[in-house]
Amino acid sequence: MSNAPATRFRQGFFSWVSHVVQEKRAMLVNIARREGLSAEDALDVVQDAFITLFEIPQGRQVAEQPDDLAKLLVVLVRNTARNKRRRHYLKKVHIGDTETLNSLPTDEPSVEELVRAAEEHVAIQGCLQKLKEVQHNVVRLRMLEDIPGEKVAEMLQISPENVAVLLFRAKKALKSCLLS
Repeated sequence: MSNAPATRFRQGFFSWVSHVVQEKRAMLVNIARREGLSAEDALDVVQDAFITLFEIPQGRQVAEQPDDLAKLLVVLVRNTARNKRRRHYLKKVHIGDTETLNSLPTDEPSVEELVRAAEEHVAIQGCLQKLKEVQHNVVRLRMLEDIPGEKVAEMLQISPENVAVLLFRAKKALKSCLLS
């Protein structure tokens, strides 16, 4: 009975298999590791690939061609590794607790910052509404639309000095309004 498996294979086949395993094992384990498996799982995948190689009908024919053998083993290892990684019992648990989510970096402003900005905007709009019409126009043109003082003076038909005084008083009134 112990001679039965040996009679199915050519002479020297087992030494050749041992040589292939020793030669390709490290490369194949590295491929499996790059697919995201642990060292132990990667070794299991490589062993499964060798078993599959000799179980498939074309395996023995391909095994005699060194280049084709290497390609087939790489494909078998990658597919087996990806399948193993996809299995539900190997998937990593995704932590969704508030502390972890809040610690993630983001370029987006936080909710508190957005609320604070909205409150400031509403406060400034309310204070702007309290200004006299001419002061409101000077602030809008000079500060919000960034129009030069001389041009604002022309548009409002007042002197450039008066624009400066109106702007100074409007800033003072806005500051007082915002701080109260």
